[in-house]
Amino acid sequence: MNLFIILVVCLLCLISLFLRNQNSSTGKLPPGPLPLPIIGNILQIDTNNISKSLNKLAEVYGPVFTVYFGMKPTVVLHGYDAVKEALIDHGEVFSGRGSFPVIYHMSRGLGIVFSNGEMWKQTRRFALTVLRNMGMGKRTIEDRIQEEALCLVEAIKKTNASPCDPTFLLGCASCNVICSIMFQNRYEYSDKKFLTLMEYFYENTRISSTSWIQIYNAFPFLIHYLPGCHNELFKNVAMRNKFILEKIKEHQESLDFRNPRDFIDYFLIKMEKEKHDKPSAFTLDNLITTIGDIIGAGTATTSSTLRYGLLLLLKYPEVTAKAQKEIERVIGKHRSPCMQDRSNMPYMDALVHEVQRFIDLAPNSFPHCVTQNIKFREYIFPKGTEILTSLSSVLHDGKEFPNPERFDPGHFLDENGNFKKSDYFMPFSTGKRVCAGEGLARMELFIYLTSILQHFTLKPLVDPKDIDTTPVVNGVVSVPPFYKLCFIPS
Repeated sequence: MNLFIILVVCLLCLISLFLRNQNSSTGKLPPGPLPLPIIGNILQIDTNNISKSLNKLAEVYGPVFTVYFGMKPTVVLHGYDAVKEALIDHGEVFSGRGSFPVIYHMSRGLGIVFSNGEMWKQTRRFALTVLRNMGMGKRTIEDRIQEEALCLVEAIKKTNASPCDPTFLLGCASCNVICSIMFQNRYEYSDKKFLTLMEYFYENTRISSTSWIQIYNAFPFLIHYLPGCHNELFKNVAMRNKFILEKIKEHQESLDFRNPRDFIDYFLIKMEKEKHDKPSAFTLDNLITTIGDIIGAGTATTSSTLRYGLLLLLKYPEVTAKAQKEIERVIGKHRSPCMQDRSNMPYMDALVHEVQRFIDLAPNSFPHCVTQNIKFREYIFPKGTEILTSLSSVLHDGKEFPNPERFDPGHFLDENGNFKKSDYFMPFSTGKRVCAGEGLARMELFIYLTSILQHFTLKPLVDPKDIDTTPVVNGVVSVPPFYKLCFIPS
């Protein structure tokens, strides 16, 4: 009994020392659940569904609270007001990228998604400029998407109305548009190299959202040397980078400085201009990582949203029928959908928005950090404080979206059936770190889903009421369950 008391006292002393050390170095952070030494709050958070755990903690501690992933304090912003105040009202200060150790091991702070400071600013600015030059947000990129939509429809027809898993068909369509910008060419859906590349992206998305990777990020110094799926992630990224490097070498051999063909050419020209500048963001390693970031973000997220969208349309045939009726009225059977149609198709527009809201693809986005000391509400966040923004709490806000757990395009329609915008619609995040490919993704989702519904009747293999839309993994992203369906030509 005396030994037990001694152990309890020692544990309490350790906790006290741990909290004192943390408070002395972290300013005045908001309250949160009591962390244990070393492991923090990891036992109080379901690593398979972090979002659900954060919702429960918000009920106790309010919209701004602190949790410890291991020994690292992270401030959670929960709800629209807190997220908007940080990412929009104080956008510059909250524009830092928080740590994500498993990714940092591979990217070394390069690219767009996980870089910081001047590296991030220069790379993002350059990428956005090139993407605009190549038609992002313009008719030229819309033409590419329309052409790819026709290829997707033809590929679906080849399934002959037999049961099929749509994963790779949808992935090919999404990836090809990005590849045409990056590499100047698209791939046939049967191309083995192309399918292997997409397999890497899908697997990396799935692995990155597993509980094992959440634990790796909390204890990288320990987990890194153990066997586990992080090693598979590292291997996949190495093979992906090898593929990208091969494409870069092909471009170097045929580069014409006066006539850049695609993103790689623009970057190589910039590299040549700044080859004597030290340091420079325009290096071969940064080009490889940046291409990986852009293709990964443009492929996995868009195709997962499309796959989730089709699953929801299978489960709710009344929604599908209503959308197809509108498509028939506005477009008909023989003309390709275009973005101009969207203003005349409020239900289809609302449906696409509701798919993104409902599936909550990136529940907590990627971590942010503050770039300087800041007083936020009554708290003080020192420079470098890790920030987690709960996009899930915004997209599923019950006041803005009545019955938020219910799939209903009516969430984006007014009483007259007109499309209704919402400031709470943040599937691409918001502020300085908003997804660089948001405009492209919006085009693809609308045109691809409309094209599929224009040409096919979706037939489930089970009764719609038995379809389960629960994600198989809910970590960094929500990964939809795998399923099969029949595309019946209409």
